[in-house]
Amino acid sequence: MMQYFPDLTNLPSTCTIVTETGRVEHPGARVITDGDLTLSLADGAVRLTAETQRVKWIALRWATPLPAGTRVCGDHWERAYGDLAWRDASEPRVMPWYFFAQHGDHLALYGVKVRPDALCAFTCDAEGITLTLDVGCGADGTALHGRTLTCGVPVCAELQTDDAFAGALQLLPLLADGAVFPSAPVYGYNNWYYAYGDSSAEIMLASARELAALTRGLENRPFLVIDDGWQIERETDGIIGGDWRASNSRFPDMAGLAAQIRALDVRPGIWMRPLQNKAAQIPPEWYRDPSDWILDPSLDAVLDWIAEDVRTLTSWGYELIKHDYSFVDIFGEWGVHCGLPPVREDIHFQDRSRTTAEILKRLYRTIHDAAAGKALILGCNVAGHLGVGWVELNRTGDDTSGRDWARTKKMGVNSLAFRMPQQGVFFDADADCVGITPDVPWEKNRQWLDLLARSGTPLFISVAPDTLTQQQLTEVREALATAARPQPPAQPLDWQETLCPVRWRFGDTETAYDWD
Repeated sequence: MMQYFPDLTNLPSTCTIVTETGRVEHPGARVITDGDLTLSLADGAVRLTAETQRVKWIALRWATPLPAGTRVCGDHWERAYGDLAWRDASEPRVMPWYFFAQHGDHLALYGVKVRPDALCAFTCDAEGITLTLDVGCGADGTALHGRTLTCGVPVCAELQTDDAFAGALQLLPLLADGAVFPSAPVYGYNNWYYAYGDSSAEIMLASARELAALTRGLENRPFLVIDDGWQIERETDGIIGGDWRASNSRFPDMAGLAAQIRALDVRPGIWMRPLQNKAAQIPPEWYRDPSDWILDPSLDAVLDWIAEDVRTLTSWGYELIKHDYSFVDIFGEWGVHCGLPPVREDIHFQDRSRTTAEILKRLYRTIHDAAAGKALILGCNVAGHLGVGWVELNRTGDDTSGRDWARTKKMGVNSLAFRMPQQGVFFDADADCVGITPDVPWEKNRQWLDLLARSGTPLFISVAPDTLTQQQLTEVREALATAARPQPPAQPLDWQETLCPVRWRFGDTETAYDWD
């Protein structure tokens, strides 16, 4: 029971239901019936059943405000974009999935349990709290045909503590179940932030040799992830998608390359964009948007095709599959631009019997099941709350950079700090790479490298072969050795005062970084 903050286990003051034909507001009740539509708030879950009415979204409103002066820290629909922060609760803001609230020495968590059938977000104002559950299919109402959705299971809990970070670590597991994790810390190389799509099998082998030398003697072996640029379409017309069962002239034998990397005692990994595909065998009716080759994941045939793509990559010997762009390919927007409702009015799916959230979950499950234990799954541009259980690792922030330190500072440090409570609870939380190039000052990158290596989260380094100085080689070797061992979660000590925490605690040790 909530003692200090509003209790969302109580009945809401009002329930608003929006269908394709209208909008109706009801007083809060355990069960609301409107024609052939039933909304149930019993047993702690929000459940929706409808025969013919096509529901788009539901809003539950509790007319009980947070205490004046409360500060809140919310989440994002998918990755963070350098803007997660503690803010005054009166500041208008959409907070997808969950948020923390603090007033004095009281801390509360408001959220929904992972993998809901709806896209869920909270808003606060001076009069109360609203939980909006988008149960539409794209911009359309969902045709349930009598099926019952578990739109979400709301959770609220509070602690008396003046340490918001420690409290967050204690409260966030209340939302999680069924999560999957790597058996050992994941670390290694990724070629994106020096190559930016321009690479080759020979360059990747050079990186593998360097990585093998830097990690010699470590029992937990590193990964070498081949990012965007290996696929044939990058060579033919520059799109970022596939055919994912072919390769290009610079990567002529993907199975052979994986074997060569593994022979160096390095684990091969590979990147893909599952929903953009120009494979000649794909029929036109499978595309949601034929103009940019985006597949429609509401179709069973499309999911079967994607599953075979993933099985092809694992059959080649790749032990980590990084899948990317699924959120923007479905929503038509990056998550940072999505409000309420989060789906654009021009987004439609051919099968309108499932919600957008269900379509996303089926895609994530399809990819994970197709890997069938042969490869870890690293999600990027994934709605993390919906991917729990189907991604062992998840990119928690927008891209860092091998060209612009300011971007790494903004995206990387912020994501690591504010998504840290998700580490080891939802998945292993990847705040993105250290892009080691001449364009980024080493005195800044070495601090980012140090923080990631000691943070307890995955560490990926993007460094062109044969470019490290002897001093850099020494520091990179030490960082990789640290990242190869389990570490407790690093604590950002000043995360309530800044978007880019400077002071961090690692066990009994504190370190201050100079990001500017």
